[in-house]
Amino acid sequence: MKYQWYPGHMAKARRMMEESIRLVDVVIEIVDARCPASSRNPDIDRMAAGKGRIIILNKADLADPAVTARWSAYFEDDGIPCLSADARRRVNVRALTQMTRKVCEERNARLRAKGMKTDHVRAMIAGIPNVGKSTWINSLSGRASAKTGNKPGVTRGGQWIAVGSTFELLDTPGILWPGMDGEQTGRNLALTGSMRDEVINIEELALDLITFLLKSYPGVLTARYGIDESETEETARDDMILRPGTSLNAIRCMEDICTRRAFVRKGGGVDFDRAARAILDDFRSGRLGKISLEKPPAKE
Repeated sequence: MKYQWYPGHMAKARRMMEESIRLVDVVIEIVDARCPASSRNPDIDRMAAGKGRIIILNKADLADPAVTARWSAYFEDDGIPCLSADARRRVNVRALTQMTRKVCEERNARLRAKGMKTDHVRAMIAGIPNVGKSTWINSLSGRASAKTGNKPGVTRGGQWIAVGSTFELLDTPGILWPGMDGEQTGRNLALTGSMRDEVINIEELALDLITFLLKSYPGVLTARYGIDESETEETARDDMILRPGTSLNAIRCMEDICTRRAFVRKGGGVDFDRAARAILDDFRSGRLGKISLEKPPAKE
């Protein structure tokens, strides 16, 4: 399936960001460390042209640390300061304030040359839904200034939050973009919770995750659920309605998880819906381990 979600309030939020971005000195883009490329909205690049830029690889505690280090180097090579962090546990929170001021040094030097005050910094926190923008603001300000929630769409309107006397942050709603290209991008955003589960096929998403884990992180499913991950020569049964590319081995693993966890429907038969939700929750919470969904592309 093609994963898409672009409700009407996101178009309004994008217009609000376009109007507000002229008021800030720096745009701090929060991305999910498990899928940094997929969780970058191309509209933010366009809107932030000419502004100071910082990228935060948030939720780094859930991502593969070796892959996160490669992503950090990738963005730094592109000239964008990058910080890997976990806002919930306040890891590297203070470093962001210092990095923001450093990004503003060139601008401040120009202002000082004109005899203008330079001690005040305004930054915009931007990103797609559920990457942790509001959690970052609360960690920086030291109080519950912004609404948070482990689901997309919690923040609907921009709000200014003071961090000390000379640093202000503009919180913005999480926005996706229409016409999302590539099935992998949509899949990654659905897996990390940046789309509402209600608008996607949970069972197919879980099968996509199992297929990915079998290839990229072998042994993870065995460690968590005690199942056998070895390849099977099984052919599709008559009762299987499969979309192209669905792995029979992934289906067998899902059935085994149902058996191990006693996910059974009333009247008999495995309950793929319960299994799918359990697997996705285990991935999103980190109970499957530190997993990255994508690696940085090779530089030409």
